[in-house]
Amino acid sequence: MEAEPWIALHLCPGVPSHQRRELLRRYGSAAAVADAPSGELRAAGLGPEALAALARPNMALIRRCMQWLAGEDAHLVPISHPLYPALLREIHDPPTVLFALGQLDTLGHAQIAIVGSRSATPLGRSTAGDFARALSRRGLCIASGLAEGIDAAAHEGALDCGGRTLGVCAQGLDRVYPRRHAKLARRIAAQGLLISENPPGTALKQWMFPRRNRIISGISAGVLVVEAAKRSGARITARAAADEGREVFAVPGSIYSPASRGCHALIRNGAKLVENPEDVLVELLPLLQGVGSASSRREPGPPEPEELPLFGGLLHQKPQSVDDLVKQTGLGAAEVAAELARLEIQGRIASLPDGRFQFSR
Repeated sequence: MEAEPWIALHLCPGVPSHQRRELLRRYGSAAAVADAPSGELRAAGLGPEALAALARPNMALIRRCMQWLAGEDAHLVPISHPLYPALLREIHDPPTVLFALGQLDTLGHAQIAIVGSRSATPLGRSTAGDFARALSRRGLCIASGLAEGIDAAAHEGALDCGGRTLGVCAQGLDRVYPRRHAKLARRIAAQGLLISENPPGTALKQWMFPRRNRIISGISAGVLVVEAAKRSGARITARAAADEGREVFAVPGSIYSPASRGCHALIRNGAKLVENPEDVLVELLPLLQGVGSASSRREPGPPEPEELPLFGGLLHQKPQSVDDLVKQTGLGAAEVAAELARLEIQGRIASLPDGRFQFSR
């Protein structure tokens, strides 16, 4: 893959996404687009500004991108790349390329977005972390926007349990926003991936956040909103997800809390009310068949004790309730419920009429 033509096409002004896709379908690659006769490109709808930019790319900016790409774990992922997320490719305005920093195979994992308020309550942050840990243990990658509050709690929850997480940034990846998340960004790059459609050196502008949000929703099979004010970026992400036919989930809260009003509005408009990770898993698992890389999926098999790492041999000894497992493992109730849902869906355990669970023999 030649990176320079892809960067030039991606940054070419006056060429909307649908036109870039049409050019790529017609010519097969960014390099072939750059080499196409100007008359053909003009006939395809390109204006004078775009034609001039393709003929004389901004080499200073391209050199800056190439210098950044020479760094450790830095990648360019064009829309034709095998690891470019299939779900993101389906949206009406997919980025032509993604700049990525970290473990590139993270793009091959099935994603769920967890988003919410920057001014999150302690309960909201705790809830986001619990959901992220539980869903990570199921093998899902947690996508979010690296913002303060719910986003940060979701990233940290995934990282703390050894899971994968994807940070979608609005600015160039040579910068971190907010700056206090520099350490978190390094952890994500080491254990997951940071991505942006904007090249290195791009300073953050307010209008970039909605553009970033369409990538968060577009890359994910579903979006979970934990806390959101009545007007918030999280609701924009959820709306983008709904427009693209993705699942939208919302955690309800107190009717007296402004932090819950956005979630309640989403629920009134059709988002699925969720109280624990099991509610998310039940909806998403059927949709995730075949989504994600082979390394991120676990096929059902003989349910041996070592395949139940969270519970050890407890379910082999005798039936256990959620409360029993919480007491014996030290895990949170949300994590226990999510793991039980996963194991039951896979046929590894069975639920009893009294609410307890046992090893499926």
